[in-house]
Amino acid sequence: MSNLWTKTIDDAPATDDWVLRFTVGDDHLWDRRLLPYDVRATRAHAWGLQKIGILTDGEYDDVMNGLDYVLAAFARGDLTITPADEDSHTVIENTLTRRLGDIGKKIHAGRSRNDQVLAALRLYLQDALLDTGQRVAALCEALCGVADRHPRVLLPGYTHLQRAMPSTVALWALGYAEALVDDLNGLRQARERVNVSPLGSAAGYGVPHLDVPREAVADRLGFRDVQTHATAVQLSRGKHEIAVVHALTQAVSTVNRMASDLVLYATSEFGFVDLPEAHCTGSSIMPQKKNPDVLELSRAAYADLVGELQRLLVQPANLPGGYHRDLQRTKGAVMQSLQRTQDVLSAVTAVVSDLRFVRERAESACTADLLATSRALEQVMDGVPFRSAYRRAAVDATGAAAPTPDKVLGTYSTPGSPGNEQPDLIRQCIAEAEWLDGG
Repeated sequence: MSNLWTKTIDDAPATDDWVLRFTVGDDHLWDRRLLPYDVRATRAHAWGLQKIGILTDGEYDDVMNGLDYVLAAFARGDLTITPADEDSHTVIENTLTRRLGDIGKKIHAGRSRNDQVLAALRLYLQDALLDTGQRVAALCEALCGVADRHPRVLLPGYTHLQRAMPSTVALWALGYAEALVDDLNGLRQARERVNVSPLGSAAGYGVPHLDVPREAVADRLGFRDVQTHATAVQLSRGKHEIAVVHALTQAVSTVNRMASDLVLYATSEFGFVDLPEAHCTGSSIMPQKKNPDVLELSRAAYADLVGELQRLLVQPANLPGGYHRDLQRTKGAVMQSLQRTQDVLSAVTAVVSDLRFVRERAESACTADLLATSRALEQVMDGVPFRSAYRRAAVDATGAAAPTPDKVLGTYSTPGSPGNEQPDLIRQCIAEAEWLDGG
């Protein structure tokens, strides 16, 4: 059977083969991920058709059985989506029609591929964002583990890539963990935003004659709401995807900076960290090399996501209202971004879970000059105006003793400062993120 819109002239296809290849692109590959969600949305749509009398009870049961077959055949690999099929919608409807005859031909009543793809995509995005959020949480826990493994280990803090003040390994790790907790909130908001049903908007202008129970179908699918005005659905296409990829980009930007730190810290010049051998690569010509390729590629992923975000920002621009085929490109952009983000999070979590800081190298880099600010504020405690104390502390600290954990950490009392790190606070934030449980 052919695609859903085929036109013929004298029993021959009216559209050239190259047009099909050009318009489909790689869409059929992404739809292989969407097919289970398309089946799920089709079940709910069929239920709605039953409620308004388009499908009888018996026909509805037949459709449900037919959709069971589609899922099972797809899982076995007996059913897939080819460029000739175009999309998952065609495969589902053609399979139902082959098995059920006219009953299968009824299933598209009251919907268009426009609202059908968005329903499947938004169901997919909710699951994918949940998975991504859980991976972010796992990275946060791995960073808490770094803090746990390195209590009271000094590490230079840098500004302008110059050593500035003493810090700790735990503070380094938990700073990134807290940033990721904030990124989690962005993922939650994006997931909430896409959790609205487009079904019933059809091609963008509603469904004449058929009073499709939009709210009941949306509730059946677990959507929090429907987009009430049919024309709003296609206007939101691209904008929802932008929200998702922007949230992903924020999380990957945090990973980007953390990876940059670790690549730098792993150099011989720094030597602060010992990267796991299993997560590094060698050189084809230099036998001694231990290259941080996983971290470098994870760092590079930020550029990929920014590119996809830019694509999403530009693609819908200047389009008049309604659906345009340009919008098809938004699907691949958001799905590719999710895959890249999930891969990066898993890769970096594996590295961080086995990460070891070299205490001797890290603490030896904490030289006496890093205590200048501490010396100035110590004078402030004795009543010296800060600017006067600042000038006195700027005097060369020749002969001053190098910082020790006791000497440095004993001067801080504020939560979140060196020696006052709170990994349990990060863990509590993750535990309170109830949406990560799938709610």
